[in-house]
Amino acid sequence: MTAIRHLSLGHACVDVYQGAVAALVPYFVAERAYGYAAASGVVLAASLLSSVVQPLFGVLTDRWAMPWLLPLSALTGGAGVALCGVTDAYAPTLAAVAVSGIGVAAYHPEAARAARVAAGGSHTAMGWFALGGNLGFAAAPLLVTAVVGLGGLSASPLLIVPALVGAALCAAAVRSADGRAASARTATAAGRDDWPSFLRLSGAIVCRSIVFVALSAFVSLYVRERTGGGEVAGTVALCVLYAGGALGTVTGGRLADRYGRLTVVRRSYVLTVLAVAGVVLAPGALVYPFVALTSACLYVPFSLHVTLGQDYLPRRVGTASGVTLGLTMSVGGLVAPALGALADATSLRTALFPLIALPAVGRLLMWGLREPGAGGQAVVAGSVSSSTA
Repeated sequence: MTAIRHLSLGHACVDVYQGAVAALVPYFVAERAYGYAAASGVVLAASLLSSVVQPLFGVLTDRWAMPWLLPLSALTGGAGVALCGVTDAYAPTLAAVAVSGIGVAAYHPEAARAARVAAGGSHTAMGWFALGGNLGFAAAPLLVTAVVGLGGLSASPLLIVPALVGAALCAAAVRSADGRAASARTATAAGRDDWPSFLRLSGAIVCRSIVFVALSAFVSLYVRERTGGGEVAGTVALCVLYAGGALGTVTGGRLADRYGRLTVVRRSYVLTVLAVAGVVLAPGALVYPFVALTSACLYVPFSLHVTLGQDYLPRRVGTASGVTLGLTMSVGGLVAPALGALADATSLRTALFPLIALPAVGRLLMWGLREPGAGGQAVVAGSVSSSTA
């Protein structure tokens, strides 16, 4: 369990920088007078290169073990966010958050592979790994408020601290005997790759991604607008969005061990439709419980998406990890500027209405999918267990 602990804590330190980009948006609006479209462009910059690079790193980790990527990518992800407030110019800001996105992209495929091996095929253990990322997301608004809220964007270099801690944790995982085992490649995975099922799963994750990234970018501003509160009201909403995922992730792993992954994932998508509708339609402070419910529903299937993808592609675990954690997740960042432009032209509430339908689309894409392992397809968890025996 040493490797899982190190990887989970390192995951938290790295995913601070995914949450930090969205948490910085209100400060870019306040200090630099960015419009909704310009502010969402910052989110796009963090996602654009990541959407291409993360699957590429997944392909590379299918061929070679690359545990050294873990500490290096943690430092790169932190450095980009730390530099984004140094200059007032828009282009260097975009470049800095893009560098951060590349660092985060490089981290996840190898980390997901290592965590899956260390977990021995347990959905609950993978839930704890995913929980680390959720906690990093949840901590990001608090960290940004403490640093940038008090010192302004010029204080952003202080945001490098979690990256330093994360790099040390990842290096410890790599050095330890458990870390070496967790980073080993499962080169002899049995079974056939089921690309049709994997692509349908990926489409559903895209729908989930758009909802989550859009809410991450705009929920702080939206809640301030709906409640009439100030920066604190918006920061609380963003913390609720991220923190609710902690409960959802752990719950998802435990429910999957009992009821099966696909059953849990499908039902979570249905509940997400109702939760997002509440966020958009609930008046005043009632928006907060619906933000919490949306967060939990979006995160219940999070670690299950990853293990399902790995089991649909048992011979390409790194590629599956790169796509489920990378390409599909980054699509939400690609859509954010369009929603920002719609908000500039109409209202922020109007721009959020399409998010209600997306979980329903994701549920339809999962119609008829079978649990990996049915029909003679081998499950990668068996290979993982044998590799760690």
